[in-house]
Amino acid sequence: MMNLAFLLRKLILPVIASIWSITGFAQKVEVDLSKLVIDKTVKAYNREVSIISSGSKGSYIHLNEKEGAGIAWLEGIQFTDGTIEFDVKGKNILQKSFVGIAFRGSNDSTYDAVYFRPFNFKSPEEERRNHSVQYISLPKYDWPKLRAEFPNKYEQPINPAPEPEEWIHCRLVVKNEEVSVFVNNNSNPSLTVKALSSQKGNKVGFWVGNGSEGDFAKFSSN
Repeated sequence: MMNLAFLLRKLILPVIASIWSITGFAQKVEVDLSKLVIDKTVKAYNREVSIISSGSKGSYIHLNEKEGAGIAWLEGIQFTDGTIEFDVKGKNILQKSFVGIAFRGSNDSTYDAVYFRPFNFKSPEEERRNHSVQYISLPKYDWPKLRAEFPNKYEQPINPAPEPEEWIHCRLVVKNEEVSVFVNNNSNPSLTVKALSSQKGNKVGFWVGNGSEGDFAKFSSN
Protein backbone atom coordinates (compact mmCIF):
# COMPACT_ATOMS: atom_id res chain seq x y z
CA MET A 1 0.00 0.00 0.00
CA MET A 2 1.40 3.39 -1.01
CA ASN A 3 2.65 5.51 1.91
CA LEU A 4 0.15 8.35 2.57
CA ALA A 5 2.83 11.01 3.08
CA PHE A 6 4.45 10.02 -0.22
CA LEU A 7 1.10 10.24 -2.01
CA LEU A 8 0.41 13.70 -0.58
CA ARG A 9 3.81 14.93 -1.74
CA LYS A 10 3.10 13.59 -5.22
CA LEU A 11 -0.17 15.51 -5.31
CA ILE A 12 0.84 18.77 -3.61
CA LEU A 13 4.37 19.48 -4.85
CA PRO A 14 3.35 20.07 -8.50
CA VAL A 15 0.74 22.58 -7.29
CA ILE A 16 3.32 24.41 -5.18
CA ALA A 17 5.78 24.46 -8.06
CA SER A 18 3.19 26.13 -10.28
CA ILE A 19 2.65 28.85 -7.66
CA TRP A 20 6.27 29.62 -6.87
CA SER A 21 8.73 30.56 -9.58
CA ILE A 22 12.34 30.15 -8.42
CA THR A 23 14.83 32.04 -10.59
CA GLY A 24 18.52 32.87 -10.54
CA PHE A 25 21.41 31.80 -8.36
CA ALA A 26 20.17 33.88 -5.40
CA GLN A 27 17.07 31.66 -5.28
CA LYS A 28 14.59 34.46 -5.80
CA VAL A 29 11.07 33.19 -5.20
CA GLU A 30 8.20 34.90 -7.01
CA VAL A 31 4.67 33.97 -5.95
CA ASP A 32 1.90 33.79 -8.53
CA LEU A 33 -0.91 35.12 -6.35
CA SER A 34 -3.57 34.04 -8.85
CA LYS A 35 -2.71 30.38 -8.15
CA LEU A 36 -2.81 30.50 -4.37
CA VAL A 37 -5.32 28.14 -2.79
CA ILE A 38 -7.09 29.44 0.31
CA ASP A 39 -6.52 27.22 3.37
CA LYS A 40 -3.78 25.32 1.53
CA THR A 41 -1.07 27.58 0.10
CA VAL A 42 -2.34 30.68 1.90
CA LYS A 43 -3.73 30.35 5.43
CA ALA A 44 -5.51 33.19 7.16
CA TYR A 45 -5.46 34.15 10.80
CA ASN A 46 -8.33 36.40 11.99
CA ARG A 47 -9.26 37.47 8.47
CA GLU A 48 -11.06 36.32 5.35
CA VAL A 49 -8.79 36.18 2.32
CA SER A 50 -9.97 36.87 -1.23
CA ILE A 51 -7.94 36.39 -4.39
CA ILE A 52 -8.86 39.08 -6.93
CA SER A 53 -8.04 37.96 -10.45
CA SER A 54 -7.55 41.33 -12.12
CA GLY A 55 -6.55 44.86 -11.20
CA SER A 56 -3.95 47.49 -12.00
CA LYS A 57 -1.33 45.21 -10.40
CA GLY A 58 -2.70 41.99 -11.89
CA SER A 59 -3.94 39.39 -9.41
CA TYR A 60 -3.88 40.50 -5.80
CA ILE A 61 -4.82 39.38 -2.30
CA HIS A 62 -7.49 41.16 -0.24
CA LEU A 63 -7.80 40.85 3.54
CA ASN A 64 -11.08 42.06 4.99
CA GLU A 65 -11.62 44.44 7.91
CA LYS A 66 -11.95 42.98 11.39
CA GLU A 67 -11.08 43.74 15.00
CA GLY A 68 -7.53 42.76 15.94
CA ALA A 69 -4.54 42.03 13.72
CA GLY A 70 -4.78 39.55 10.87
CA ILE A 71 -2.33 37.66 8.68
CA ALA A 72 -2.41 35.74 5.41
CA TRP A 73 0.49 33.30 5.83
CA LEU A 74 2.14 32.13 2.59
CA GLU A 75 2.53 28.41 3.22
CA GLY A 76 5.84 26.91 2.14
CA ILE A 77 7.63 30.25 1.80
CA GLN A 78 10.44 30.41 4.36
CA PHE A 79 12.23 33.62 5.27
CA THR A 80 14.73 34.58 7.97
CA ASP A 81 17.27 36.88 6.30
CA GLY A 82 17.32 38.43 2.84
CA THR A 83 14.94 40.60 0.85
CA ILE A 84 11.16 40.68 0.51
CA GLU A 85 9.39 42.82 -2.10
CA PHE A 86 5.67 43.39 -2.45
CA ASP A 87 3.06 46.00 -3.35
CA VAL A 88 0.46 47.12 -0.83
CA LYS A 89 -2.52 49.47 -0.76
CA GLY A 90 -4.40 50.83 2.24
CA LYS A 91 -6.83 53.69 2.85
CA ASN A 92 -6.72 57.32 3.91
CA ILE A 93 -8.99 56.78 6.91
CA LEU A 94 -7.64 57.81 10.31
CA GLN A 95 -6.80 54.82 12.54
CA LYS A 96 -8.42 52.42 10.05
CA SER A 97 -5.53 51.40 7.80
CA PHE A 98 -2.49 49.45 8.99
CA VAL A 99 -0.96 47.32 6.22
CA GLY A 100 2.33 45.47 5.89
CA ILE A 101 4.22 42.20 6.17
CA ALA A 102 4.85 39.71 8.98
CA PHE A 103 8.10 37.75 8.87
CA ARG A 104 10.25 35.43 11.00
CA GLY A 105 6.97 34.09 12.31
CA SER A 106 6.65 31.10 14.60
CA ASN A 107 2.88 31.27 14.99
CA ASP A 108 -0.04 33.72 14.82
CA SER A 109 1.21 35.78 17.78
CA THR A 110 5.01 35.50 17.54
CA TYR A 111 6.63 37.34 14.64
CA ASP A 112 8.31 40.54 13.48
CA ALA A 113 6.39 42.92 11.23
CA VAL A 114 6.81 46.10 9.25
CA TYR A 115 3.70 48.04 8.38
CA PHE A 116 2.44 51.34 7.03
CA ARG A 117 -0.14 53.87 8.21
CA PRO A 118 -1.30 55.42 4.91
CA PHE A 119 -3.55 57.94 6.67
CA ASN A 120 -0.38 59.55 8.08
CA PHE A 121 1.61 59.78 4.84
CA LYS A 122 0.57 63.35 3.99
CA SER A 123 -0.88 64.54 7.26
CA PRO A 124 -0.45 68.28 7.96
CA GLU A 125 0.73 67.25 11.44
CA GLU A 126 4.43 66.43 11.63
CA GLU A 127 3.95 64.02 14.53
CA ARG A 128 1.53 61.93 12.50
CA ARG A 129 3.83 61.93 9.45
CA ASN A 130 6.57 60.62 11.76
CA HIS A 131 4.41 57.55 12.34
CA SER A 132 4.09 56.50 8.69
CA VAL A 133 6.15 53.27 8.75
CA GLN A 134 6.54 51.04 11.82
CA TYR A 135 8.60 48.05 12.95
CA ILE A 136 7.30 45.77 15.74
CA SER A 137 8.39 42.45 17.26
CA LEU A 138 5.62 40.49 18.92
CA PRO A 139 4.68 39.50 21.49
CA LYS A 140 7.03 41.68 23.56
CA TYR A 141 7.50 44.81 21.48
CA ASP A 142 4.23 46.15 20.10
CA TRP A 143 3.92 49.76 18.97
CA PRO A 144 2.60 51.30 22.25
CA LYS A 145 5.67 50.08 24.17
CA LEU A 146 8.06 51.17 21.42
CA ARG A 147 6.49 54.62 21.07
CA ALA A 148 6.53 55.20 24.84
CA GLU A 149 10.06 53.93 25.48
CA PHE A 150 11.80 54.72 22.17
CA PRO A 151 9.93 57.66 20.57
CA ASN A 152 10.50 58.06 16.82
CA LYS A 153 13.06 55.23 16.70
CA TYR A 154 10.98 52.32 15.41
CA GLU A 155 8.60 54.47 13.35
CA GLN A 156 9.50 57.11 10.80
CA PRO A 157 8.08 59.35 8.04
CA ILE A 158 8.36 58.44 4.36
CA ASN A 159 10.06 60.93 2.05
CA PRO A 160 8.76 61.61 -0.49
CA ALA A 161 5.37 60.80 0.98
CA PRO A 162 3.28 58.37 -1.14
CA GLU A 163 -0.33 58.98 -2.01
CA PRO A 164 -2.36 57.43 0.82
CA GLU A 165 -4.79 55.45 -1.33
CA GLU A 166 -2.45 54.34 -4.11
CA TRP A 167 -0.34 51.20 -4.40
CA ILE A 168 3.12 51.51 -2.88
CA HIS A 169 6.12 49.24 -3.44
CA CYS A 170 7.98 47.97 -0.38
CA ARG A 171 11.43 46.39 -0.33
CA LEU A 172 12.26 44.93 3.07
CA VAL A 173 15.89 44.00 3.68
CA VAL A 174 16.82 41.92 6.74
CA LYS A 175 20.56 41.37 7.16
CA ASN A 176 22.78 40.85 10.21
CA GLU A 177 19.79 41.65 12.48
CA GLU A 178 19.28 45.00 10.74
CA VAL A 179 15.86 45.71 9.24
CA SER A 180 15.61 48.32 6.46
CA VAL A 181 12.48 49.45 4.62
CA PHE A 182 12.67 51.03 1.15
CA VAL A 183 9.52 52.57 -0.34
CA ASN A 184 8.70 53.08 -4.04
CA ASN A 185 12.21 52.20 -5.24
CA ASN A 186 13.82 55.00 -3.23
CA SER A 187 17.54 54.32 -2.80
CA ASN A 188 17.42 55.64 0.78
CA PRO A 189 15.57 53.60 3.42
CA SER A 190 12.57 55.14 5.14
CA LEU A 191 13.32 53.09 8.26
CA THR A 192 16.41 51.25 9.50
CA VAL A 193 16.45 49.55 12.91
CA LYS A 194 18.10 46.69 14.74
CA ALA A 195 15.79 43.72 15.22
CA LEU A 196 14.54 43.67 18.79
CA SER A 197 14.46 39.93 19.33
CA SER A 198 16.00 36.80 17.88
CA GLN A 199 12.84 35.36 16.39
CA LYS A 200 13.40 31.74 15.43
CA GLY A 201 10.48 31.29 13.04
CA ASN A 202 10.57 31.49 9.25
CA LYS A 203 6.93 32.09 8.36
CA VAL A 204 6.01 35.10 6.23
CA GLY A 205 2.63 36.61 5.37
CA PHE A 206 0.64 39.69 4.52
CA TRP A 207 -0.38 41.62 7.66
CA VAL A 208 -3.17 44.04 8.58
CA GLY A 209 -3.76 45.75 11.91
CA ASN A 210 -6.77 46.33 14.12
CA GLY A 211 -9.86 47.37 12.19
CA SER A 212 -8.01 47.31 8.86
CA GLU A 213 -8.41 45.77 5.45
CA GLY A 214 -5.69 45.73 2.80
CA ASP A 215 -4.64 44.72 -0.70
CA PHE A 216 -1.35 43.00 -1.56
CA ALA A 217 0.32 42.17 -4.88
CA LYS A 218 3.58 41.07 -6.53
CA PHE A 219 5.32 39.20 -3.72
CA SER A 220 8.88 37.94 -4.10
CA SER A 221 11.70 37.00 -1.73
CA ASN A 222 15.33 35.91 -1.81
